[in-house]
Amino acid sequence: MAQIKVNGEIQVVELPLNVSELIKLNNVEQPEMVSVQVNEEFVDRDEWNSIQLKENDEVDFLYFMGGGAI
Repeated sequence: MAQIKVNGEIQVVELPLNVSELIKLNNVEQPEMVSVQVNEEFVDRDEWNSIQLKENDEVDFLYFMGGGAI
């Protein structure tokens, strides 16, 4: 078991674990609309399956919302 920080909260996870698996584990809504940072570095979507998380990694799921004119 390992500890990682996800969106600012500690989670205990079983390794090995990649970014795609973490997204599923956290029931991320609309994963096709989320951007992911691992240790403050943006991760390309095509790398989600290959990036293995490590003890003490920090992961953030970010949603970018478009705005409108008034």
